[in-house]
Order: sequence, then structure tokens, then C-alpha cells
Amino acid sequence: MSFVLALDQGTTSSRAILFGRDGTVHASAQREFPQIFPQSGWVEHDPMAIWASQSEVMHEVLANAKVGARDVVAIGITNQRETTVVWERATGRPIANAIVWQDRRTAPLCDRMRADGLSELFARKTGLVIDPYFSGTKIRWLLDHVPGARERAERGELAFGTVDAWLVWNITAGRVHATDASNASRTLLFDIHTGDWDDELLAALDVPRALLPTVVASSGECARAKLGDVELPISGIAGDQQAALFGQACLTPGLAKNTYGTGCFLLMNTGQRAVASRNNLLTTIAWKRDGRTDYALEGGVFIAGAVVQWLRDGLQIIRSADEIETLAASVPDNGGVYLVPAFAGLGAPHWDAYARGSMFGLTRGATRGHIARAALEAIAFQSADLLGAMEKDAGIALTELRVDGGAAANNLLMQFQADVLGVPVVRPQVLETTALGAAYLAGLAVGYWTSSDDIGRNWKIDRRFEPAMPRERAAELRGRWGNAVERSKGWG
Repeated sequence: MSFVLALDQGTTSSRAILFGRDGTVHASAQREFPQIFPQSGWVEHDPMAIWASQSEVMHEVLANAKVGARDVVAIGITNQRETTVVWERATGRPIANAIVWQDRRTAPLCDRMRADGLSELFARKTGLVIDPYFSGTKIRWLLDHVPGARERAERGELAFGTVDAWLVWNITAGRVHATDASNASRTLLFDIHTGDWDDELLAALDVPRALLPTVVASSGECARAKLGDVELPISGIAGDQQAALFGQACLTPGLAKNTYGTGCFLLMNTGQRAVASRNNLLTTIAWKRDGRTDYALEGGVFIAGAVVQWLRDGLQIIRSADEIETLAASVPDNGGVYLVPAFAGLGAPHWDAYARGSMFGLTRGATRGHIARAALEAIAFQSADLLGAMEKDAGIALTELRVDGGAAANNLLMQFQADVLGVPVVRPQVLETTALGAAYLAGLAVGYWTSSDDIGRNWKIDRRFEPAMPRERAAELRGRWGNAVERSKGWG
């Protein structure tokens, strides 16, 4: 048998998964790595810990499956997207910790850029809003705050990459410095219409072009990795959310998926049309393959599954993430409690970097169960806000929402999501759609799968959640949620 190896480098862990031709998981391995919080609103990772954990699971999954590198036909990479790494070309050593996508330290810089009237330029060329979420202001911060970094960057001694580029660099021992179009489109430096780094954007952010990686297709061999004495093609790269869209077989315009991970990301395929949002969503490159670029509308929730981690590690009201569904189900409703998990500000459609987490409606009757339920409901409410904005932008009323990610296994959450949306929520048999999308992109490039039709045939339903809540009740709950969100804004 032969397999495609997917490397799935996420915000809290690195995974490696072997997929067979039918799109099912043959074997997997996972390692968590430390989260670093130097001060309020700052989130960092040690790039060497990212690479060490990813390298370990890459070898471990082969051992777990009792297969050799010769049984692997291709490698696909998917990654946490906007997280920013800058390293020395000569040594491969990072000049500082990676600044994670959740980090808010560049909010004042973003304020100045918006005040300078740059919002229209960035929206027109990148499809993005000016926000600390994206890589461009993080690069600028590193160049401005790490001694000597700017001068070294201008001399071509340093390299920037999102995490995919950092992995490719390390897997190839520094021979290849490349990113794919989907990741490049998340930097604030890439014109999604011309498909190239843009000098006007680089000047606005004061980022030297010499830092930047080559931009390659999302599906197609861009490098070769050596596992033992075997060379394997790296032939698929996509940011995690675009990879999940591909893995969910949302390959035609109008199909949408929602991934419930650390954050929550709703994407709709818009085909070869880059739809400019009128409702504070993002226009992004979905993937580039076979000489064609496809686009997506996207809305991002910064804190989704991470709120469950907070209940476990911060409040310590659960011992493991798996306990939350039972605890939330111990009460019939939220008891009037609303939790807005704006720990890293609010993303689409609000874009408030100064919003902060808050809880409303607490009474003496509130229990752990009510807080747990409010946390799960917050994930669904945030996703519903995104979908409403997306339907307005696309002019399409969704008939179903495809879901994936770890929290999609939570039946209570999925049912509540269907209830507040008023449309069916469809969960596939394979929830690892982020890694699966990277595997599909890699496997298509080497002929392991012959066409997109193979992907469509592999997609199978596990469970369909039908809306059961009266629409009046859903509207009432969403109205109270909207009040809570407004009270959380502008706090930081």
C-alpha cells in the first residue's frame, strides 16, 4: 500500500497523518508544544519547538503505521497561517520567537495605518483589513524591535516565513524558501489579483522584499524532502483553513465549511471571482492549482476551541476538554449567562483589537454548567454572525453548513449551531479535513488521486444535525448575544 503524508502544524500542536486512497486516516501522531504569553495580548511560539515537534511526529507516524518512507508518495503541508517567523539564512536560527496570529501587540501600528488612510489600498489589493491578525505588521514589529534586524534584512541576511515556509526551509535543510499562494494572501504584502508581492504594500509596511519567500502553487512539487535515504516530493501546501475547504470537497462556488479549532473559520468558495466584502469579511486566495487561482470569502473567530482550553487551564472547572459536553448538558439552557471569549480581540465582522473577554448575566444561581454551556454557545453565536455577513456578501442563502475540526465532534455544540443558524449542519466521517486537504493537494499533484471527482466521492456524511429550535427563540438568544458583544468592545 502507498500513502500521502500530511504535516498539520497547528496553533497548539503539530500532527502528522497518513492518508490512504479512500481519504481515511491510516495512522497519526501528535505533539503539543508550549504557548508563550510574555504580556497581556501577546502570544508567541518558539520556532525551534514548532520544528522539533513537527519533525518528531513526521517520523513517529511512520513507526506507528509500521511503514517505511518508500510507502509515501508525497508530502502535503498545512499550517497555522499568519504566525510570523524571521530567521537567519546562514544558520537557520530564528532572530526571535514567532509572533502568533492571535497576538495583538501591533494594534497601535494598525491604528496609525488606518488613520493615514491606508485601509482602501490594503483592502483593494489584499482583500484583507488592517489588523494585528495578519503577518505584515508582525514583520514590521520584529524589524523595528530586534536589534540590527532591519539592516540585516535589507542586506538579504534574513528570511521571513509563515509556518509553512519555516517547515519547508527546515525539511530541505535550507535549500528552499517558499510559501504557497494561500499563505501569501494572509500577509498584507501580496496582491491577490496579480499573484505577486506588491511594492506599494511593502513600502507602506516598510518591509524589504529580500525577506520574502518564493510563492508557489498550492498543488505541485515545490521541493523534495529526505526521510532517511528516500527523497519525497513536497507537492501540496495550503493554509489550514483553505486546506480544510479543499478537504471538505467545497470545490465549487457557493459551498462553505466551518472549522472548529483553536479559532473558528468559516469559508465559502467563490471560484475564480474575488468577491469584495461589504460586511467586514475577508477575500482570500483559496488555492492555486493547474494554473488557476480560486478565491474564498472568509470570516474568522479568534477564540473557539481555545475557550474550552481556558475553562480547563484557566478556570479549571473541567479536567479535560472532553468533559465540557457533559457539563454543558447538565443544565437545560444557559440560564441567561453569555460568555464573549474576546481574549484576543474580536475578528470578523467586528474587527476590534481592543475587545476583551467578558461574561454577562451571572446570578447566584449560575453554575459551572451554565458557564460551560455559555462557552459552547459562544462558538456557535460567533459562527452565526459570520454566516449572516457571508450570505449578504455572496448573495447566496446557504442550504447546509459543512463542519470539521476537533470541536465538531461535540454533538451539543453542533445541534445548537444548527438551531441558531436555521440550516442543517453536516459533519463528515473524516473530521481531519485540514490535514486531508493538504494530502489531497499533494496527492493530486503526483497522480495519487486523478481528479477532483475522486475527492468528491471520498466525502461521506457521519451525521446531519437538523434545526429544532423555534426561530423566535433563536432570534431572542442571538439578540442577547449581540448585546453582550457590544459591551465587550473597546475594553483593552
